[in-house]
Amino acid sequence: MRRPKPISAKPRIEQLDSVLLREPAAFKERFERAGLLRELGRYEEAKRDYIELIRLRPTNFGVLNDFGTLALKAGYKDAALSLFSEAVEHHPDNPMGRVNLANLLFLMDEKEQAREHFEAALRVDPDHVHAHRGIGNLLAEAGNEFGARWHRDKGFRTRFMTTLPYRGDKTPVRLLLLMSAAGGNTPMTSFLDDHYFETHVLVTEYYDPKVPLPQHDVVFNCVGDADICREGLEAACMVVRRTHRPVINHPLAVLNTGRLSNVMRLRSVPNVIVPHMAAFKRSMLAGSEASAFVAGGAFTFPLLVRAPGFHTGQHFFRVEDLRELISTVAKIPGDDIWLIEQLDARDIHGMYRKIRVMMIDGKLYPLHLAISKDWKVHYFRTDMADSPENRIVDGEFLDDMGRAIGTPAIAALERICATLDLDYAGIDFAVNAEGKVLFFEANATMVMAPLSADPKWDYRRPAFNSVFAAVRRMIVDRSVQKRAAIA
Repeated sequence: MRRPKPISAKPRIEQLDSVLLREPAAFKERFERAGLLRELGRYEEAKRDYIELIRLRPTNFGVLNDFGTLALKAGYKDAALSLFSEAVEHHPDNPMGRVNLANLLFLMDEKEQAREHFEAALRVDPDHVHAHRGIGNLLAEAGNEFGARWHRDKGFRTRFMTTLPYRGDKTPVRLLLLMSAAGGNTPMTSFLDDHYFETHVLVTEYYDPKVPLPQHDVVFNCVGDADICREGLEAACMVVRRTHRPVINHPLAVLNTGRLSNVMRLRSVPNVIVPHMAAFKRSMLAGSEASAFVAGGAFTFPLLVRAPGFHTGQHFFRVEDLRELISTVAKIPGDDIWLIEQLDARDIHGMYRKIRVMMIDGKLYPLHLAISKDWKVHYFRTDMADSPENRIVDGEFLDDMGRAIGTPAIAALERICATLDLDYAGIDFAVNAEGKVLFFEANATMVMAPLSADPKWDYRRPAFNSVFAAVRRMIVDRSVQKRAAIA
């Protein structure tokens, strides 16, 4: 049974408009209208209300906190940071303000400051689940798995299921999202319009099978990192056995997509070059025996050193010699280390390139071509913003991927897509002078960082929109499969 359609917020906004027309300084009514406008995604209108609310009551917690949430959702991190900081300054004993600021600081890689605010929140409210979850993430990144587990238990044991607000006025598509408490999840926030999708979030490691699953049309398994989420993926396998609805990114398929596993699976794919790669324990590379392990593994310097489970360049280094290897290993969290051959991804100008293509429902979608002077290429850290010439190359790739990288490379990417058998994923790679794909990684956790409003990025918007549309179309198409049979 479908639940009744929710009452639209629009009639209430019209009522509030009438009140504010007579009494522009009516704080309560303006605050309510700002919240409704924010929920409806009417950013500019909500922004005007919040600015007026701050003029009326500059230290009000609800205004500062909600305006910060609005700014963050719109992609304005600096504005959100300022607003959340003001909320904490004027209301230091409000744990929610501390947690919101800490989560943003964590997102901005300000780990120590984030931890201070999470801990301050727990001093006020020792059972604050979101503070426990935040500290759990921090400790996991630092390699403290025991501490991370303790805080995750506090944060998820009794709160493993959440239903997000549905703000539409029509019958929604009911979506069950499977997530891992350990992180490594597919970033789905920007894909899901809460005016169309009713979303239930289930943290798989903590799911109690005595609790019935919520009514849903389709399952999206967001547990995406096979290197750190094996427990979450195995738990997700148990969850999907309890449903007859279609599953996107089945956890069994994701389990086979660890970084080392992908290298082994793709080694025989025509026109694809994968790096030599091996896993080691920290103790093997931290002392005098490191040289023997490097030579025995058939590695030569320079080589890449990486900690499993981290992305966006975290704990990822290039080392030139044995001495640098030993000192680098000492800085990496956890007990597991990967050594990886560095593939030569330089173009004819000596610049490093990294290309990202998304795989959505069996089709390839170009996302970006990044160019950098540095070997560690991440789009947001390259000089793309300051180089019109590089953006021209990127635009040519987005306009005609086949022409930019060649038909053989497209065919190789299609073979990679078929081998991985994921409904949603991304591939990072380069193409050498011979037209062969230099494979870097592929997984279901690829991030699509929101584009700023700067007109220089307008050429990228059609590609982004194509991926967003493809993901939403896939969810909707799957949601109607088997419905008649179940009914």
